[in-house]
Parts: sequence; C-alpha cells; structure tokens
Amino acid sequence: MTEFPERDLPPGRHRLLKEHLMTEIRQAFDPAPARAARKPWLRPALLAGAVAAVAAVALTVAVPSGPSGAPAASNEAVALLEDIALAAEKSGAPDGIRDDQFVYIKSRDAYTTRTNGGPEKLDPVRDREIWLSVDGTREGLLEEDRPGNEHVPLEPDAPDNERATNYRALSGLPTDPDEMRDWLYRTAAAQVDAERPDRDHAAFVLFGDLIRESLMPPEVGAALYRAAAMIPGVEVVHGVRDSVGREGVAITRAGGDGREELIFDEKTFTFLGERVLDADGTVDGISAVVRRAVVDRAGERP
Repeated sequence: MTEFPERDLPPGRHRLLKEHLMTEIRQAFDPAPARAARKPWLRPALLAGAVAAVAAVALTVAVPSGPSGAPAASNEAVALLEDIALAAEKSGAPDGIRDDQFVYIKSRDAYTTRTNGGPEKLDPVRDREIWLSVDGTREGLLEEDRPGNEHVPLEPDAPDNERATNYRALSGLPTDPDEMRDWLYRTAAAQVDAERPDRDHAAFVLFGDLIRESLMPPEVGAALYRAAAMIPGVEVVHGVRDSVGREGVAITRAGGDGREELIFDEKTFTFLGERVLDADGTVDGISAVVRRAVVDRAGERP
C-alpha cells in the first residue's frame, strides 16, 4: 500500500452537486431517490513554490479574452496557479503503482437536496470514500454515509472516454501548458450548447473535474494548473473554508448560475476541497479531501 497524504491534512462545481462529486468523467450515476435535480453546471499533489510578479504579468498579458468575453485571468490567479504548478512539479512521481491497484480518496462533503417538493437545503457533511482503478479497467467502489450510496460498484472507464481520470489516462495528457489548454477546450466542447455557450467556463469545470478525485502525475498536474491560468475570467478568493473548516485560498470562476471555488492551502498549495455557490451567494455544495492513497483492492482502507 502506497499512501499520499494531503500534505498538512489531518490523517485518516458545479459537478460536485450534479453527481455527488461524481461526474460524467466516470459514469452517469444518480441512485438516491431523494436527490434534487441538479443545475446544468453544478458540480474533485502539491508542495510550496513561488513565482515572480513579472512572470505573472507576462503570463496574463499573453492570454486574450475568450469567447465568453471575460477578461484574462487576474494577475493574482496566474501567480497562484504558477505556485501550485511548481508545487506539483516538486511533489515527485509515485513509485511502483501497478495497474491492478486502486486510488483511494476519502472526503467529507455536503450538497443541496430537495425532499418531497420542499425547498432546497444543504445536507449535513458526511463521509465519502471512493476506490478508482489505476488503469480504469477494473470495477471501482463508492461508499457514502447516505441512503442508497452505502456500497456502490463503479463501472470501469470506457476505453474511448476522453474525460477519464484514472491514473494511466491522466499520465497520457499533455505536459505542455499550451497543448493542455487546447486539450481542455477541445474536450470540454461537448458541454457547450445553446443553453451553456460559455466555452471558457466549460474548460474551467473540466479543470475542476480533473483534480477533484484523482491522483495526478506531477508533470501533468503542473501543465494543467498553468493551462488553467490561461482561462479567461479566473480569479482568486481568500479566506475560503472547506467542509472540515480548513481555511485556504480559492481559484474560482463565475458561471451563468453561480461560482465554483477550488480551495488550496495558502502555504503548501495542497488541494483542500471545493465550495460551490449559487448566483445569489448561497452555498450549494462543499467538500474536503482528507486522505489520498494507493491500495491493492477496492474496499481496502490505508
């Protein structure tokens, strides 16, 4: 068993809400009968680094506004994402991961539901554990402290799933930031239509999907964070707390129906979790990753 603890975590997006932190990356699955209908854009590897302000300005200036008409990512967002990218590069590649193993992630999350036609409300924070096949070919497992999701087998990834987040699939993504940005926009294009025309936001949602519940190869992670700095409209929010109360700094982008905040530790640049807000600022969902490891079989805990 190989363990990758969240650097300073205690042991042990819209897509967050859409599928219980499960996205169409892996499968369309929504068994809980009391779950509310999700909004279209509702929604899961790092050490410290630094970047000069001059580099941040240069990166920002190089990125034009996108199809949404949003301005380029803020200088602060570019600088923060460069820090996170440098941290990813220094995290080191995991050794000896076998295709027959599983990535284990434990999180604590809550999201809005509507019961019996009543108003939506944020559920209590509950435990979530997921086991994902390293190469995507084996059945995974989801266990949640929620009726209907106590013990749910997860189908293997389809061979042609471009949005797969298994470790081997992620290892094949571009390591050049420009190529990664092109891949994000091309892959996210399937989520763009007349009702959701914002290509930039679709790319940002995919960015969040890739980092939420996965083990990211260091060089791929670095390229992904630098690519995210090229998405217009990306900003920074300070003082955001995850579902277990840890305060961090968030990479965020407003969409048509709210805002998704991806929270990082401000010193170590570890990914802590996520918070999703409605257009009126109401918290629609919140999560925290508390443990990440590689184990030998689905259901095994580190």
